[in-house]
Amino acid sequence: MEKTSIYGLTLDQLTSWLVEHGQKKFRAAQVWDWLYKKRVTDFSQMKNLNGECIELLDEHFYIQTLKQEVKQESKDGTIKFLFKLEDGNLIETVLMRFNYGLSVCVTTQVGCNIGCTFCASGLLKKNRDLSSGEIVEQIMNVQHHLDAQGKDERVSHIVVMGIGEPFDNYDNMMDFFRVVNDQKGLSIGARHITVSTSGLADKIYKFADENIQINLAVSLHAPNNDLRTKIMKINRAYPLEKLMPAIDYYLEKTNRRITFEYILLRDVNDHKEEALQLAKLLKNKRHLSYVNLIPYNPVDEHNQYQRSTKDAIVEFYGTLLEHGINCGVRVEQGTDIDAACGQLRSKQIKKDKEKIQS
Repeated sequence: MEKTSIYGLTLDQLTSWLVEHGQKKFRAAQVWDWLYKKRVTDFSQMKNLNGECIELLDEHFYIQTLKQEVKQESKDGTIKFLFKLEDGNLIETVLMRFNYGLSVCVTTQVGCNIGCTFCASGLLKKNRDLSSGEIVEQIMNVQHHLDAQGKDERVSHIVVMGIGEPFDNYDNMMDFFRVVNDQKGLSIGARHITVSTSGLADKIYKFADENIQINLAVSLHAPNNDLRTKIMKINRAYPLEKLMPAIDYYLEKTNRRITFEYILLRDVNDHKEEALQLAKLLKNKRHLSYVNLIPYNPVDEHNQYQRSTKDAIVEFYGTLLEHGINCGVRVEQGTDIDAACGQLRSKQIKKDKEKIQS
């Protein structure tokens, strides 16, 4: 019998599953409490469950499927984890420390097919989607790490910005949100969760209709189609003429602010001209827009791109402010530990290949 991760079930799904397998309804709340409040890692530790229920769970589910391969710790407290999945694939998860709490960046796919020409995540094409359980387990592994430190710290924020396009794994992403947001479990508030998309317009419409308070970020990176298509091939399928109406629908439906991610690439998209175009593009939605300017983390395989100069960043930022666009420059974290998303994974895969060949 093929087992799956128990973390992949929402509380309602777990309740239905247990009842279908002859267990009392209240057992689900007990299991949930052991998983997310007491955070045990073995079904045998669930002391108030009868032997039949423990045996049933152990027969059908795993609690732990991720194996930690590498852990890199930065001087600023950022920790990047490289996890091996049950099938041998590698994914990255990052713990970041902020003055408002501890935030974890999770991965949703093994590899990425979006094809952004500056990004380390897309160096290796998409192998498969992660299950909802594999996404939840990233949070749980980081929380177990924190528990082991004995400082009574907890994951308080989540960003879904790791390897992969979250909206390309939509259903598993939504189940992940329902699990980590559940007040009887980890109880991470919806407003403390942000999901980033490269601009899958059809899924933005769908997400707007979910009626949830999870924050949305859109990876824009260019203010016109010609430039955006050069650096993000997704723009061929979802050009600005399709993307911006979807964003307008989201804003009208939710009245929630959108963050626009904009990586600054030297002499590519960081001129005053692009800043003016961006201000014009967002003019009619600036009351619900925030532009997050991101200094580029160089990637060896994408050496055609360099980080914008400090002067260029300051001028771009100033131009947006002059035109009434709310914006800021992202505070960098983990710059001393393979900071760019996907870098650690691609380096490890190279090392493993070299070992096999030597």
